[in-house]
Amino acid sequence: MKKILDNNYFDLIITNPVVSTPSLDNITYLNNRHSLLHIPIADVTLCEMVKYPVHTFPAIFTLTSTVSLEQSGIGTVQRNPALALYGSGVIIVVIDTGVDYQHPAFRNSDGSTRILSIWDQTQQEGTPPETFTFGTEYSRETINTALNSDDPLSIVPSTDTNGHGTAIASVIAGTPNLLESFSGVVPQSDLVIVKLKEAKENLKRFYFIPDEALCFQESDLMLSFRYSLAISEKYNRPVVTCFALGSSQGGHDGRGALSGYLNDLALQPSIGISVSAGNEGNSQRHYFNSTQSVPYYNDFELRIGENDKMFAMEIWSSSLGRLSIDISSPNRESTQQVYPTLGDCRVFNFVFTPTTLYVNNYLFEEETGDQMILVRFENTTPGIWRIRIRSVEDEPLSFHAWLPSDGLISNQTFFLNSSPDTTITSPGNGRRQLTVTAYNQLNNSILGESSRGYTRMGLIKPDIAAPGYQLTCAVPGNQYGSVTGTGAAAAHVSGIIAMVFEWAIVRGNYKTMNGVDVSRLMMRGAVRASSYTYPNNIWGYGQVNVNNMFLQLTSI
Repeated sequence: MKKILDNNYFDLIITNPVVSTPSLDNITYLNNRHSLLHIPIADVTLCEMVKYPVHTFPAIFTLTSTVSLEQSGIGTVQRNPALALYGSGVIIVVIDTGVDYQHPAFRNSDGSTRILSIWDQTQQEGTPPETFTFGTEYSRETINTALNSDDPLSIVPSTDTNGHGTAIASVIAGTPNLLESFSGVVPQSDLVIVKLKEAKENLKRFYFIPDEALCFQESDLMLSFRYSLAISEKYNRPVVTCFALGSSQGGHDGRGALSGYLNDLALQPSIGISVSAGNEGNSQRHYFNSTQSVPYYNDFELRIGENDKMFAMEIWSSSLGRLSIDISSPNRESTQQVYPTLGDCRVFNFVFTPTTLYVNNYLFEEETGDQMILVRFENTTPGIWRIRIRSVEDEPLSFHAWLPSDGLISNQTFFLNSSPDTTITSPGNGRRQLTVTAYNQLNNSILGESSRGYTRMGLIKPDIAAPGYQLTCAVPGNQYGSVTGTGAAAAHVSGIIAMVFEWAIVRGNYKTMNGVDVSRLMMRGAVRASSYTYPNNIWGYGQVNVNNMFLQLTSI
C-alpha cells in the first residue's frame, strides 16, 4: 500500500528540502514550498510525538454548510446583452465530498456530462492523475460512457454519499431546472470534481477526534489545489476553485501551509479562489482574554458535554512573556501549573475521575514563533472545567483559546464566557484568498453561525458577504433541496468569479486577471449599509453585487 494511504505512517508537512537524499518512497511532493514526509508509527506514544513540531501534523478540516440570484445582481448582468455572462469557457473546481454525476444538474440537454474530470481520492483501482500517486481520475469520455450504460457505477464508481459536494457544485454551476426554480450561477461553465479521501485514522488519534467524525486532512487539500492548477495548465483556461471547508486549528493568522499556498495561488493569472469563512460565530467555541493589570492571570470555564469524551483545545498567546496553564476538573482536582518548555509533554491521570489530560505547553510554535498550548482530553468527565492562564513573568497577558470546529465536537461543549470574534476558520485567515461570509438574503441579516473576524493578527476578514441561507441545490438521487452556511455563500461567489473571468479572460478584456484583482473589484462594488462602518469583522466590505462591480468596469 502507498504510504500516503497507509495508516501505519504519519504524514508530516515539511518544508523543501528537509533531509539529505530522502527516499522518494517516503516523500510526497505537495508544491514548491512543502512536501509530505511519511514516518512509520511503530509504537510511538502520544507524548513521544513531541519530537515532531506540532505544525507539521496536517490540520483537520470539516464541511461549512448544512435563494435568489437577484439579491447579488447576477440576473441583471446576465440579462444585459452586452454581458450575458454564464461562465462559458471557465472551469469550476469543487474540492469536497464528491458529486452525484448522474444528476441532471450536471448534464447537458442531450444527456451528456458537463464534468471534465473527477479525481476520486477514495478509489484506488484506476489510474491517478498525471504526477499524482493515488486515487482514480475519470475523464469526461469515461463519465459519458457510464451515463450511456445500464449500470453507470460499474464504470465510474464515484459517488457522493454525504451530499455536500453535490450541493456546492450545483449552486455554482448547476444546469437550470424550471420546475424546481433552480439554476446555478454559471450554468455554462465546465466542472472538475475532487472527491477527498477522509483523514487518516492515525491523524484523528493524534488530535483526539472521534472515529465516526467526517473530516479531511490538510495535505490532501493541498494536493487538490495542485490538481486544480494542473487543470488550468492542461486546458489553458481560467479556473475558479471553491473551498467550502474549514478548520479551527492553528493560530488563525493565515500562516499555515494551506493558507500560504492559497495566498500564492491567488496571484496567479486565471486562478480564482473562493473560501468559506466558517460557521463558528455562535458556537461558543472561542475564548479571548487580555489582562492588562494585576493580578496577571485569567480564569475561564469550559463546559464539557456528556458525549464529548475526547477532543483537543488550542491556546495561542499574544503576549510577549511566557504563560503557564493550570486545569481543574469539575471536582476541583488540579494539574497545578504547567510551564512552557521546548518540547515536554505532561500526562495527568486524575484520581477522582477517569479523565487523562495530555498537555503540551510549547514555548514557541515553530511556524509562527508564538507560544501555543495544546490540551488533549481523554475519557473526559462532563461538567464545568476551570482553566487558569498565568503570566510567568507577572506582566500583562493576552491569549485566545479555540475548540474544534463543528462536526468534531458537539454543541454541548463550549466556553461559558465565549467570544464570537476571531472565529474565521482556516484557510480563510489568509491575506489574499477571498473569504466569504453568509447572510440571509430574505431579510438582509447576517447568519448567526457565520464566523467573524478579524484574524488573530488584526487582518481584515471576512472580505465579502454573500447569500447563504437555504439556497436551492441539487442533492444525490436526482433530488433538489437547499443548503445553508458560509460554504453555500462561497459557492455563490465562486460563480461570480467565473463571470468576471469570462468577461476578462475568455472575452479578452483583461487577460491577466487574477484572484486578487477579482477580490478587490468585488469589495469595491459591494453594497454597504449606512448603519455600519466598513470594512468590519462581520460583513467585511459589504454584500457582493456583481452588477455594481461591472458598472465600475464600464466607467474605466
